[in-house]
Formats: sequence, C-alpha cells, structure tokens
Amino acid sequence: MSWHPSNDPILGDPHTCDALELTIVPRTRDLGDGFAVRRALPHGKRQMVGPFIFFDHFGPMQFIAGKGMDVRPHPHIGLATVSYLFDGAIMHRDSEGNVREIQPGAMNLMTAGRGIAHSERTPDVQRANGQKMLGLQSWIALPKGSEEIDPSFQHYGADSLPTIQDTGFSARVIAGKAFGKASPVSMVSPWFYVEVTATAGTTVPLDPDHEERAIYVVDGEIEIAGDRHEGPKLLIFRPGDEITIRVQRDCRMMFLGGDALEGPRHLWWNFVSSSKERIEQAKEDWKTGRFAHVPDEHEFIPLPE
Repeated sequence: MSWHPSNDPILGDPHTCDALELTIVPRTRDLGDGFAVRRALPHGKRQMVGPFIFFDHFGPMQFIAGKGMDVRPHPHIGLATVSYLFDGAIMHRDSEGNVREIQPGAMNLMTAGRGIAHSERTPDVQRANGQKMLGLQSWIALPKGSEEIDPSFQHYGADSLPTIQDTGFSARVIAGKAFGKASPVSMVSPWFYVEVTATAGTTVPLDPDHEERAIYVVDGEIEIAGDRHEGPKLLIFRPGDEITIRVQRDCRMMFLGGDALEGPRHLWWNFVSSSKERIEQAKEDWKTGRFAHVPDEHEFIPLPE
C-alpha cells in the first residue's frame, strides 16, 4: 500500500513485565469511505522490530455493493511488502506483470529491491457484491547488500503454508520458522511472521530464539506476567526471555520479528533505503516516469510535494 506519515502512535505502559521493552497502541486513521487504518510501526521510539519497518492494521470494514478499495499505482524501493488478509480480497497488479487476487490466509510477498510499482484494488466480483475486509500490511526493510536486488513477487496459498494445531490454539507459519515448522517463502534476511488464533484459557509460547520479537494482538485479550493486554496492541520484547501468553478472551495474534538489520533506515513516503541520496533518486524517478508501468493501469499516485 501507499503510505503517508502521521503523528506517532500513542505509547502505552512499557513496564508490563521485565521482558517487555515497549508497548504501542496503534493510532487510528480514517482514510475515507470507512477505510480505517491503525499504524503501529514506525514509532517515535522504535523504528523496526527485526526488519519490520512498517505495520498497518486495516478494518474490519464493510464495503457496500459498488464500492471498494482503490490504491492506485505507486512505487517502492528497498523493501518487501506483505499483504495478509483475514477477510476479504484484494487484486494485486505490479510492474513486473504479476496479477494475483490476494485471499485470506495466503502469503503474498512483493520484493521491491531496486524498484517496483503496484496497485491494490477490490476485485470485480467483490466490488459488485460488496465485501468485508480485515487485514495487515507490513513492510520488511532489506539488508544493505540486498537493497538493489531485482524486484519479484511470491505467492503461497493458505493451504500451502505449514500449520500447527494444539489444544486451544492454531498457528499458520507465514514466513520463517516457528513451532518447529518452516514456511517455504524465500527471504534475503532471517525474519518470521506467524498468525495465531487461540481460545480463552489457552497458553501459547513465544519462541525465545529470534533476536527481536513482538506480538501484535489483533483482537481479544491476553495476559503476560500478570498484566493484561487488549487488542489492537503491539508488544515488543527484549531478546532471550521465555514468554508465555495466557489467553483471557478468544484472540487473534501475529508473532513477528527476526534479526536486526545492520543499521537504521531512511523512510520517505513509500521508499526505504540506507542512503538518503538513493531516496532522492527514487523521488525523481517516479516524478519523471522512469519506474516501469503497471500493465492495464491508467492512473497513478503523484509524488507528494
């Protein structure tokens, strides 16, 4: 998706437990037509968790018949995007010629690298009939040596991703490794992303092996070390601690994180880079039409001035 900066999300209590480094209550923004977005990253006190540099939660929302989402073609560099749905559908088109209807539970990883443009729209059938939508948009910053790799797109349907079923909870490993299983998704740096749903009274462990870790509580309520956390909320943990999540109300969570990158990133509009000069070049490239065109698209989002 296209991004415009907003005020920092509201900072919660960072002292919930010894292992908890930061609590972020995402700030809600209404982008019009009932399209609600909650932004957890970037944050004034934390730019990234592992390589996750952007984290948006959109919905739940209801589009009536004849209405839908229309994110016109826009550019990216230096990152990979993950569009993950719990409800609804999105039609993805990009300048590499990839066309894919994104469905709930599927992994869709678009690696921008040296540059890609894409659009995200409501598919024709869902636009005609109306649809509910609920999902997450995440950006993964690329390591310095891979920022200029060729753009690409990976799709894995929900049925092709490993799942875990245990007493009271289930998990889908979208990327990386968790619960002893590994996703087939190719990555240029180590990171993980897991959907977990759990019923009240269940306990769920968070693997301590990853260098940086967080839990995004989409909905429901959990308890950690005696303190309760109601969604939506992002909980960022210190490395190495054993974490046990006790579910107080049926909930949906995302486990995320990975290895920290070698340094901070510059973030401007939809561009991420370790170099300010590279972002200036990307601005000029989009403004002057040097990004590749998205087939079958006749609109675009202008460079913010």
